[in-house]
Amino acid sequence: MSAERSFVNASLVMLAREAGRSADTHLLKLDLPAFPDIDFYFKDEAAHPTGSLKHRLARSLFLYALCNGRLHEGQAVVDASSGSTAISEAWFARLLGLPFIAVMPACTAPRKISDVQALGGHCDLVRDPADVHARAAWHAERGACHLDQFGLAERATDWRGNNNIAESILGQMAGEAHPEPAWIVCGAGTGGTSATLGRYLRYRLLATQLCVAEPAGGAFARGWATRDRRAIATKATVIEGIGRPHVEPGFLFEIVDSVIEVEDADSIAAAWELEILLGRRYGGSSGTNLIACLQLATTMRARGERGSIVSLLCDHGERYQQTLFNPEWLSAHNVDLDPARHALQALLAS
Repeated sequence: MSAERSFVNASLVMLAREAGRSADTHLLKLDLPAFPDIDFYFKDEAAHPTGSLKHRLARSLFLYALCNGRLHEGQAVVDASSGSTAISEAWFARLLGLPFIAVMPACTAPRKISDVQALGGHCDLVRDPADVHARAAWHAERGACHLDQFGLAERATDWRGNNNIAESILGQMAGEAHPEPAWIVCGAGTGGTSATLGRYLRYRLLATQLCVAEPAGGAFARGWATRDRRAIATKATVIEGIGRPHVEPGFLFEIVDSVIEVEDADSIAAAWELEILLGRRYGGSSGTNLIACLQLATTMRARGERGSIVSLLCDHGERYQQTLFNPEWLSAHNVDLDPARHALQALLAS
């Protein structure tokens, strides 16, 4: 056996062992008195070893690169990321003994940057977020293996099963009162999670509908409405990881049943509320998901429908201590939480 194949085999064994050590994430049930006939479930992806939903994606991207002969022993690894994917990729790169470069917008939450560096990764910060792809390609031209989360996320994950997030959710729901959810709600960063969920629901012949929760004006919402892959965002967002400025290759519009746009203030207010409801902090995209769930539940309640809604808790809120949970930062970014928090609390108490 060649030295190259020996490296690949050894790496695959390490990734398989890591997957065996990483227990599945918890599915948390949330009872909201305002919606007595609707059960809410949130899959706590922050419980992964690297603290976010992106742990699954990073493992899949490394497996994809290794099995396609793109990643070699001693080779540097690079990817463009606003933070959570980079943290997970840095963790796996360290596991395999490989150098890692994260190309990140300079405006990324400082805690995320320090987390990548603590794992031995190098952060290449770019001023314009639109330049991250080109900068990652620049590193790849100089010999780094580009994991390319935005280009490969929807194909790197085994959507038919193999403990993907969709299979995990439905397995955990099997014994619940409404085991086949009315809706599953997720955001769209790379598009990999929505693609996996949407494909798996169809593969299993389920009536469950898929909703993408999107920051207002994001490219997924614009593109989904018209099926236009040239669509661009009409509004910038401070919610990291979702609300992309343009349509990513992994955005599959045809398997999404609804898109709900959420204002940043509402997403952040919901992230603050999640700490009250669940006893710990989660990031802004988790708040976006909660708002979308409540909108869907309000419609179901008005129709007299019963059922369950499942969504995701995407990453730890501690990563946003200096941003979304910092009143001074919010003020500097003209985010007034009071109206959004009052409206949310009124809805939950209705």
